[in-house]
Amino acid sequence: MAAAMVLVPMAAAAEQACAPDRVTLRGDWGTATFRVEIADDAAERAQGLMYRDQMDRGAGMLFVYPRPQVAIAFWMRNTRIPLDIIFADKTGVVQQIAREAVPFDETPLPGGSGIQYVLEINGGLAERFGIGPGTEIRHPAIGEDAAWAC
Repeated sequence: MAAAMVLVPMAAAAEQACAPDRVTLRGDWGTATFRVEIADDAAERAQGLMYRDQMDRGAGMLFVYPRPQVAIAFWMRNTRIPLDIIFADKTGVVQQIAREAVPFDETPLPGGSGIQYVLEINGGLAERFGIGPGTEIRHPAIGEDAAWAC
């Protein structure tokens, strides 16, 4: 009976870790979880985090594309806060990071080809946590090809 009581909270924690409003990253540096908004249609992806004056430290935005992109780049038009832009492939593995993207800068920040997921978090956090190429992203939107499945 006691064992069953222990399993329920662990199952609930695992389920919460893979929720639509959460992204978890892992690497040899450990793990980090962010509460995210999802941008999964053209209008939401175009708007992104523009016009915001701040974002909580543990927050971010996950851009979800229906399939890997031939070539993808982001810019900071009308974006008021510095961001780390994390580009991941169809398996959710980080391929590239644009670190400390400068507010309002319209210079394209390329993520490369084959990118399907892009996570934006506050600038400097990727370096602080050790997030880099090879880091795995876990989220329900990353389908059956996920390197770290839900």
